[in-house]
Amino acid sequence: MAAEDWDAPDGAALRAAQRAELDARYGSDDHEPGTAPTAADVAVFLVDRDPDGTAIACGGLRPLAPGEAEVKRTYVLPARRGSGVATAVLRALERAAAGLGVRRLLLETGTAQLEAMRFYEREGYRRTGGFGPYAGEPLSVCYARDLQGAPAPGHAR
Repeated sequence: MAAEDWDAPDGAALRAAQRAELDARYGSDDHEPGTAPTAADVAVFLVDRDPDGTAIACGGLRPLAPGEAEVKRTYVLPARRGSGVATAVLRALERAAAGLGVRRLLLETGTAQLEAMRFYEREGYRRTGGFGPYAGEPLSVCYARDLQGAPAPGHAR
């Protein structure tokens, strides 16, 4: 797992695959409220690779208010789901966020992404009210996790 430039080809390809999957799932390309993330506002973008170098997963952090950041564009190729890659990406994003002084992570997923909701809840994220552009959006489900002093799920203090 390594930080990469937002505009690098492999990360862009993973994000395009995510977008295509979500467009198909929601039946349109109009399912994300707010401004799409860009290189200008994503502080960290991670790409995970197979041993042969193939990009298999990604995720980013977009700073919000001081001490808060939003998890953006977390995606794992379908063939690699269930292998622990998503958890590895999320934990790496949490470590990167802590290194940036972030105390609280927020994220948004959609009502048609039940597996994502189960994943985030299992990983210690709790539902919260809509924040920013997601407030009042009927397709949005928002989560938060306080990082300071919180052990990772499955780990004792």
